[in-house]
Amino acid sequence: MRRLLLLGTGSIAAQHITEFGAVAECEIVACADAVPGRAANFAARAGIGNAFESLDAALAWDGFDAAINATPDRVHKVTTLQLLAAGKHVFCEKPLAPNHADALEMTEAAERAGLVNMVNLTYRNSPAIQRAREMVIEGAIGDLRHVEAAYRQSWLVGRTWGDWRVEDKWLWRLSSAHGSTGVLGDVGIHILDFATYGAAQEIASLRADLVTFPKIEGDRIGNYALDANDSVAIMARLSGGALATIVATRYATGHLNDLSLMLHGTRGALKVTTGIDSASLSACLGHDVDVPVWRDVPLQSTRRNAQRFIDALRTGVNGDPSFRRAADMQRIIDSAFESDRCGRSIELPYGSGEFDGSVGMDRQALGESPALPD
Repeated sequence: MRRLLLLGTGSIAAQHITEFGAVAECEIVACADAVPGRAANFAARAGIGNAFESLDAALAWDGFDAAINATPDRVHKVTTLQLLAAGKHVFCEKPLAPNHADALEMTEAAERAGLVNMVNLTYRNSPAIQRAREMVIEGAIGDLRHVEAAYRQSWLVGRTWGDWRVEDKWLWRLSSAHGSTGVLGDVGIHILDFATYGAAQEIASLRADLVTFPKIEGDRIGNYALDANDSVAIMARLSGGALATIVATRYATGHLNDLSLMLHGTRGALKVTTGIDSASLSACLGHDVDVPVWRDVPLQSTRRNAQRFIDALRTGVNGDPSFRRAADMQRIIDSAFESDRCGRSIELPYGSGEFDGSVGMDRQALGESPALPD
């Protein structure tokens, strides 16, 4: 039985209780939060036996094997490095860090220590993206030529999740002074991973355009200056030569929280859609290309990230998506910001070598020298 510490008991913590609660081989034995009283209250509601008001106190207790790092983004690095230094395996929320340099430092620390390291890119839980990737690798659609990926949110135009004008949980996401890097920094890692994982190719070059739209007169609410980007459009060339268009926006009126991916090849095409509680995959293959006709592809359940993390603890073989994968995505995000600032295309290396087009990547055995990072 793997003993887990839940570090951070904010809004995302309940999701981790649900996800890891469904995995038989583990138990969340403690939680910790720097806000006085919050860990104790959460522990009482969730039935967790131990609560601490600092990571130091939890480490001094030392009754856990691994940690779920659900702290705010700005403290992922310092808390993760502290956990790694104490010999604890880490499952970290996205983004791993606000920039590639910090994410790479965390990655290399985990790899040097031979510790399991994973990042919770939640849309890897979709059976549709997993099956689409398998079909691409199997050659079902031939040579990939064009990729279209989109992450559509609408909380700036709809109130399903609340009113951004009066709620701090949304306002901070619109203000760079409050730590926001806009829609690109917030969900960019999701759609970039979704697109490149499904395509089984890396981004070789990109050109990005970021937009911050006017929202209210003066674009300020109290001490929140509404200056973070709302939409991003990226045109990219992939390592296999395909052209990709990747967008993310908070102004997708009519959509709640939806990801889509179109993969067009020389022999067929795939269409992936994934939302909060839904996933579908359809294909246009063979003779259907001439008509054209799209047909639903049957999907099977897939191992979720929480299960993959526990499997990695059990087997000693690191899970995916790893810190290095998240750091590679952060390098792309940094390059998109640079492209927007300088108004030109940015060339990137094809990746770390981890993302080699094979299903079940990142099979580095713990304790060995790494073959090899948001």
